[in-house]
Amino acid sequence: MGVVDDKLEITDVINLYALALDGHEWDFFDRIFTDDVHADYEPNEWTGRAEFVNGFIDFHRAMDLHQHTMMGHLVHVEGDVAYAFTYSNWLLVRHAVEGDPVWRGTGWYDDRLERTSQGWRISDRRCRVVSYSGNPQVVWLDGDETSAFVGHVLRHDISDVRYYTAVAARQPEQSPPLAG
Repeated sequence: MGVVDDKLEITDVINLYALALDGHEWDFFDRIFTDDVHADYEPNEWTGRAEFVNGFIDFHRAMDLHQHTMMGHLVHVEGDVAYAFTYSNWLLVRHAVEGDPVWRGTGWYDDRLERTSQGWRISDRRCRVVSYSGNPQVVWLDGDETSAFVGHVLRHDISDVRYYTAVAARQPEQSPPLAG
């Protein structure tokens, strides 16, 4: 398997995540994450796929509708380890809240993946919200403002992104000088 094949498989794994969420296909997490995955969805964190899945089941069960879009994939492969950076948009709808039932968010995923005997799996994920709009009560389960990312929109230094660090560490190839 070559690097291009690895990148395609990794992109499929990342896209499968959105389908798993939106279809409530929690068994698909076995095809996406390692057993011991660490998932940091600031301010929430989970260690282990079982804990991660249970947290997501509880959260997504409260929604009447949600749709996740993954895009702008960047993948860097170093043997049996890879780093991926992916932008995402999501739409969450919960009619049980007062006011507008919609909350939209944008953000990114910074993933570390490992090649396993079953294929590429995410072993460490950082999710960061960049912006959101709509009613924040949609993501406050039982009125608990700490149950979701709202209020945690942060600016992150690109040097904190593992994909960037992996690519920046490579020696740039020498390019011939541009003709004048």
